[in-house]
Amino acid sequence: MSKPAKAPVVAKTKAPVKTRLSPGGASEQEHIRDAVSRLKSERIVSAAVELFYTQGFTNTTLEQVADAIKVTKPFIYAHFRSKSELLADICSRAIRVAHDALNRVTADQVSATLKLETLVRDFMMAVLDHQPHAVIYSREETHLNPEDREAINELRRGFDRRFAALLQEGVVAGEFVVEDVPLTALAIGGIVGWSPVWYRSGGRLTQPEAAQRIATLVLAMVRAKAPVSSGDVPAPSPA
Repeated sequence: MSKPAKAPVVAKTKAPVKTRLSPGGASEQEHIRDAVSRLKSERIVSAAVELFYTQGFTNTTLEQVADAIKVTKPFIYAHFRSKSELLADICSRAIRVAHDALNRVTADQVSATLKLETLVRDFMMAVLDHQPHAVIYSREETHLNPEDREAINELRRGFDRRFAALLQEGVVAGEFVVEDVPLTALAIGGIVGWSPVWYRSGGRLTQPEAAQRIATLVLAMVRAKAPVSSGDVPAPSPA
């Protein structure tokens, strides 16, 4: 009796792996890689800020930055091509957060007075939160590559133009009295931008109190006529 013929063996093929896409079209894996890359970059920047702030740009080497986070120099070079590029990233951050604050304010459908008060308060809080970055920029600007310095200066000029437009909005609305809008915008930017030099944590005023007081001074500068918000900041105690 003959044995029954064996059924042909059919090779099993793996089903293709489906890659989930985000609404923007990027895969989930790409988002994860980007998030990990950003975290690594932030570790590098954080260590560099500490070293540049305490011992200066010229006295800091990339080896010291790498040692601070227990990595090798190639790890840093995977994210920053040079120490100067790392400096440029640090110096531009305070300007970027200023733009972010302005973006949030201009999106609100409120009076120019409230926009100005909110912007100055948020801008100053952002600057103080990035106090080492601002100090490094003012102290180490000359070490930036010319193209990086120009890019950062253009960011600053862009903020000044947008800030002047906000002041002009208040003038047109009859809320502000300002004879020279561009100069006033520069003066206010200087007041806020200089705050990391004089503000000391643990001093007489907390950061929110100092930011609110500067915002109130700015409103007085432009002779704001509309009612202003007292914000969520309690009135600081008298000096």
